[in-house]
Amino acid sequence: MSSRVVVPVSALIAILLLSVTPPIVREAHGAQAHASHARPAPAGVPAHRWPTDASLRDGMRRVRTAVVVLGHYRHGHMDAAQAASAVDLIDAAVGDIVANCRLAPDADIALHGLLAKFLAGASALREAREPPTAAIAGMREALARYPQLFDDPQWDASAD
Repeated sequence: MSSRVVVPVSALIAILLLSVTPPIVREAHGAQAHASHARPAPAGVPAHRWPTDASLRDGMRRVRTAVVVLGHYRHGHMDAAQAASAVDLIDAAVGDIVANCRLAPDADIALHGLLAKFLAGASALREAREPPTAAIAGMREALARYPQLFDDPQWDASAD
């Protein structure tokens, strides 16, 4: 007689999520590494938007402020040092979101796709000698995608 072990689906999902990014690894390589392994945000608009928590809402507003400022860099209205300060704001906001935001697994996957775009843009800005127009545009696209995926009642999409 053989016996089968039945494992709840939620337990399998939890194991999978833990095996993908264990906390010790996440802390060791920091938020910067999300750009290299995060899945892209799902295409299309979901049937329902995911709820947000205070840390996500606060972090996204900080990211938005920095990305808007970087639009001035793209137009030559600020120097590289000022752009570097905006990049530091993006890095800090994304780090705070990763550390403090608590979302359902599907929402977390979608969020990490957006965060990866912000981190990739920040990295491109750090390495570029000239304003990387494509990187800034990618971050603006991620900002535009955020209210399509997440229910943030105070988010004004027209400000992007």
